[in-house]
Amino acid sequence: MQIWPGQSYPLGATFDGSGTNFALFSEAAERVELCLIDDDGEERRVEITEVDAYVWHVYLPAVQAGQRYGYRVHGPFDPDAGHRCDPSKLLLDPYAKAIAGMASNHQSLYSYSFEHPEQRSTEDSADHTMHSVVISPFFDWGNDHPPAHEYHDTVIYEAHVKGLTMLHPDIDDTIRGTYVAMGHPSIIEHLTELGVTAVELMPVHQFVQDGHLVDSGLRNYWGYNTIGFFAPHNEYSCAGDRGQQVQEFKQMVKNLHEADIEVILDVVYNHTAEGNHLGPTLCFRGIDNAAYYRLVEEDKAHYYDTTGTGNSLLMRTPHVLQLIMDSLRYWVTEMHVDGFRFDLASTLARELHEVDRLSAFFDIIQQDPVISQVKLIAEPWDLGEGGYQVGGFPPLWSEWNGSYRDTVRDFHRSEPGVIGEFTSRLAGSSDLYQHTGRTPIASINFVTAHDGFTMRDLVSYNERHNEANGEDGEDGESHNRSWNSGVEGPSDDPQVRALRLRRAKNLMATLLVSQGVPMILHGDEMGRTQGGNNNTYCQDNEISWVDWELDADQMEMLWFTQSMVELRREHPIFRRRRFLRGIVRDGAGSTLADVEWLGTDGALMTAEDWDSAQNKCLIMFLNGAGIPEPNLRGQRIIDDSALLLLNASGNDVDFTLPSSEHGENWKVVLGTGETVEVGTAFAGGDTLTRPGHSLLVLMRPPADLDGNPAADEETEQPARA
Repeated sequence: MQIWPGQSYPLGATFDGSGTNFALFSEAAERVELCLIDDDGEERRVEITEVDAYVWHVYLPAVQAGQRYGYRVHGPFDPDAGHRCDPSKLLLDPYAKAIAGMASNHQSLYSYSFEHPEQRSTEDSADHTMHSVVISPFFDWGNDHPPAHEYHDTVIYEAHVKGLTMLHPDIDDTIRGTYVAMGHPSIIEHLTELGVTAVELMPVHQFVQDGHLVDSGLRNYWGYNTIGFFAPHNEYSCAGDRGQQVQEFKQMVKNLHEADIEVILDVVYNHTAEGNHLGPTLCFRGIDNAAYYRLVEEDKAHYYDTTGTGNSLLMRTPHVLQLIMDSLRYWVTEMHVDGFRFDLASTLARELHEVDRLSAFFDIIQQDPVISQVKLIAEPWDLGEGGYQVGGFPPLWSEWNGSYRDTVRDFHRSEPGVIGEFTSRLAGSSDLYQHTGRTPIASINFVTAHDGFTMRDLVSYNERHNEANGEDGEDGESHNRSWNSGVEGPSDDPQVRALRLRRAKNLMATLLVSQGVPMILHGDEMGRTQGGNNNTYCQDNEISWVDWELDADQMEMLWFTQSMVELRREHPIFRRRRFLRGIVRDGAGSTLADVEWLGTDGALMTAEDWDSAQNKCLIMFLNGAGIPEPNLRGQRIIDDSALLLLNASGNDVDFTLPSSEHGENWKVVLGTGETVEVGTAFAGGDTLTRPGHSLLVLMRPPADLDGNPAADEETEQPARA
């Protein structure tokens, strides 16, 4: 075999059509061997002798795409000093574009003895670990281009590749649960009919199956256990794991883009699958432990952990920052994804101890011409001190709005004293984001996500039911802000079922009329249940998978969700680019405020209404002629005006529509409750009796305000936003 010096950049294995360049960073290494593995598992070792700036590199003309490989790194094994080099462990390439196999929970993966943890173990791991794979970068993208939906027009659908597709009746058994299934015409048809503009895929970076779960007959379903930041997870491939997963992933993205649907990845850059000091040695730990991980300063044998997983990546070292940026850029430029949701993003901002919104990570994202132009979404918390940072991220970022989730849940389960905060969440959470110059798109609004109850379970269970997880039902969140509608779990009582359906509709409707960016959890649009399990991280089975066999209530929920998404898409009044201010807008063409909060009597809410802990009802008026900002083509926006009647109490309540100044020709568009038919017309001053736990949307055309003069200047109104 010919061995050439090669290049130190780019890192990883780069196939150029003739041969492959290999480059690996390790400052701790004293010697590095590249290990080529054949189909029989035989290993051929190539000594790497070229080193530049701590990057070990070699070019092998004979190595083609599909070649499996790994590294053995010789260097200090001194945990007290932070070093854990161990040449008995075959290591993954941190830049591997594809990974073959799955690691077992075998003694050979650990550098200590299971029976005697204080003793060193040097058993070879080659037969029990995963292998990196050289891939061909070539793919026919055709005319693929990013849909590039404006943020304020975006509706996100959080989905799991396997969970969404595993039980779909129109998908062949041989491809269910794969990237091919995710790009299947039946899945795309469902997404298109639903009206979502982006899918946010739960982790698809290569992850590891936790040994203790496998030993218990369970699996890591969610995938927040990353080991390969460049490699699509190989278990979601239907054709194999020798690079085929890359081609299948690209084809999935291409198919979704053809349907005008963006692809956002849920990414885990805060930790790796190697765990704490008792974890396996698979990659980073054996290459350069002190360079990749945050260690306890006074005890470097242990890891500083703000993620609850055993370790945290060291965000103040240039090589970790380079790894993350190279990974992000690769997924955008080579895999054509449209954005990222960052798991436990507060950890990424911890250069030292505190969360720092001016950290190096944010600096390099801000100046990067590729990454700064895609959708960036933070999960704005971690488990460390000061980790809850909703509203604390820089202007370029959007955030999962945990305050929105909690407040909307509380309002719709009739909790007292939340109406003030509820209106702030409904209006885009300006109290959280406006002070940093951000707009409503900073708020990713969600009521449910993968972590917690589904929307159906939120109205069907008071308590978590996680017994199947094998942790005595003690795992998962115990405070769910849920209400079971009178009966815990499944019920045949038609009144209970009707109330649950109505309340689920209320939650979905609220989500889709709120300013900001809505995110729907997969299956919520059709009443998916997890049987009350609010922590299905280890349930890779029917508990978590979407069941596509729908009963009448589920079909009704699906129709209602489709209708609400369509309503949002047709009316810019529900997806504004700037915050509502509760004032008459100069030049907007209306003498009414852009938003008004009204009591059930149709008059502006009083201080007593705002301060009453028992007030669980309100009317929201949105002025379609009060949108001052033009659309992106510079055209003035004039939309229908809307009234939202919300009754979160358990009783029938009379609502009086506001005076004729607000318009006369109000028509029912959508609602929950059986008392008013869609299309029914009302005039200002009319009274409607609305049942408990109901929501009604009425709209009137802008022509009703013709002749109203524009205000000469903005004037404050006694309304809150």
